[in-house]
Amino acid sequence: MTETPDAHQQPQPRPYPAPPAYAPYAHVAGSAPAVAPEPHAHRAPRARRPVTLIAACALVAALVGGGSAALVGELTGGSHGGDRATPVQNVSAKGSGVAAVAGAVSPSIVEIKAATGTGQSTGSGVIVTGDGEVVTNNHVVSGADTVQVTLSDGTAKTAKVVGTDPDKDLALIKIQGGKGLKAATLGDSGRLKVGEQVVAIGSPEGLTGTVTSGIVSALNRDVTVSKEEGRGKQQRGVPQWPFEFGGNQYNGDTGSSKTTYKAIQTDASLNPGNSGGALINMSGEIIGINSAMYASGSGSGSSDSAGSVGLGFAIPVNTVKADLAKLRAGGVGG
Repeated sequence: MTETPDAHQQPQPRPYPAPPAYAPYAHVAGSAPAVAPEPHAHRAPRARRPVTLIAACALVAALVGGGSAALVGELTGGSHGGDRATPVQNVSAKGSGVAAVAGAVSPSIVEIKAATGTGQSTGSGVIVTGDGEVVTNNHVVSGADTVQVTLSDGTAKTAKVVGTDPDKDLALIKIQGGKGLKAATLGDSGRLKVGEQVVAIGSPEGLTGTVTSGIVSALNRDVTVSKEEGRGKQQRGVPQWPFEFGGNQYNGDTGSSKTTYKAIQTDASLNPGNSGGALINMSGEIIGINSAMYASGSGSGSSDSAGSVGLGFAIPVNTVKADLAKLRAGGVGG
């Protein structure tokens, strides 16, 4: 016989399951579906902070990269507008420093041998146009009957004197049959500051393509040089590169016909044969034409102790640029 439950008997409560050891995930509208943790997992849910950190690092790297590019552009003159000459393009591409400047500008520097009836002078020059215009010192080619130019690759070419300006100790010669030559970039000597690093390239004592470096030691030095034919000859036992400064004569007598100009002073090593060569800034721009130096002991007429002692002078390139049109037209008499 089946027992009928008592209507007045109270039902027994069912036991509830124990609460989990962690709080359940809450789903926020619009977010990704919540994923429940594995049973018995006691570690806190993994946050997405590493992703944010990686993104932040990428942003910082991008900013640093952009800043570096801007800095490189500033150092190579790329951030300047049209008020500055464009530097030689492969200076920044090949690196920085003296080696990069020398590699970029050396193809634009030549050795010059000028023969006269009384001897031969050796100097240097700077190619300023692809068809062979070369700027040098007047005292290198003054009175020359023939002029021979040696390019950086050793090729010898004949050149003719286009124009001279003895008052500025500048001259322009033209390489015969010149084409496709690498022209140097003329900078702005008005921007120079004392202490800036510079590079000199020339052919001292006939050693073609010699590179030296130093700094700008001073600006606007009043240097006096000779305008007479035959000065600066490469003859043993004869004082070389005579000039005057502060009322005193150095390296011999400059003679009665002379001119004075404002010069850049540098401690980059210069020697006879550097005349007409380039003084270059670290952006690969020509900022001066080397023109005079003090040689210790040369005032006595002996060449035994002659040599650079870190007192060299260069004609500012702004003077050169202002004189180019006159030189191309034949220059002026001195």
